[in-house]
Amino acid sequence: MNTRWTVVLSAGDPSSPNAAAALETLCRAYWYPLYAYVRRRGYSVEDAEDLTQAFFGWLLEARSISTADRAKGRFRGFLLTRLNHFLADEWDRRTAQKRGGGQRLVPLEGGAAESRYQLEPADPRSPDKLYEYRWAVTLLERVFERLQNEYTAHGKTALFEELKGCLVQARTAVRYAEAAGRLGLSEGALRVAAHRLRQRYRDLLRSEIADTVSGPEELEDELRHVFRVLTG
Repeated sequence: MNTRWTVVLSAGDPSSPNAAAALETLCRAYWYPLYAYVRRRGYSVEDAEDLTQAFFGWLLEARSISTADRAKGRFRGFLLTRLNHFLADEWDRRTAQKRGGGQRLVPLEGGAAESRYQLEPADPRSPDKLYEYRWAVTLLERVFERLQNEYTAHGKTALFEELKGCLVQARTAVRYAEAAGRLGLSEGALRVAAHRLRQRYRDLLRSEIADTVSGPEELEDELRHVFRVLTG
C-alpha cells in the first residue's frame, strides 16, 4: 500500500524529497488538531500560532523525517509525540529567535484557526482526548470536502446539495420524493444516486485513513477508532 505515510516511513534517505513532500501534505491537512492541542495546553493565541508554525518548520526539515517509527504506526500518534517533545524543548529556545526560527515556513491559517477554536463549545476532556476528537472531525471534514469537489467537478452540485443530508444525518433526513421532483428525476433514480454517494463517501474515508497508517492491516482498526472517538 503506497500511501503518503508509508512513503515517509519507508524513506531510507532522510533527505528523500518524496518523503518530505508526503509529510508536508499530511501536515497541511491536519494542522488544526495540533494548534487546538497547543491552545488547550494553556498557551496564548500568539504563542500557539508561533509554536505550531515553528513545529511544522522543524518537523518538515529532512532530518526530522528519520524520527518516524514504523512500530508507532499511525500518523496522528507520531505527530502528537513529536509535538510534545518539541514543546518541552522549544519554549526555552524560542525567545532568542524570531518567528519561525530560521526554518522553512508552512502557511497556516492562524486567524482562522483561532476563530474556529473559539467557536468550539467548552469540553472537559483532556488535551490528548480532544486532540483525538479533533483529528477525527478534521478527517471527516476532508472527506466531505473531497466528495463535494468531485460532484462539483462533474456538474452535479445540485445533486450533492440535495443528498448531502444522508451523509451527516439519518437517511430519513432526505425527502426523496420532493428532492427528485426538484431535480427532474424519479424517486428510484435518486435513491440509487444516494446509495452511490454514500458508497463513494466510504471509499474516500478509507482512502483518507489509509494515508495516515503504515499498512493495510491497520486500516480497519483505525476506522473503528475514528468512530469510537466520534461517538465518545
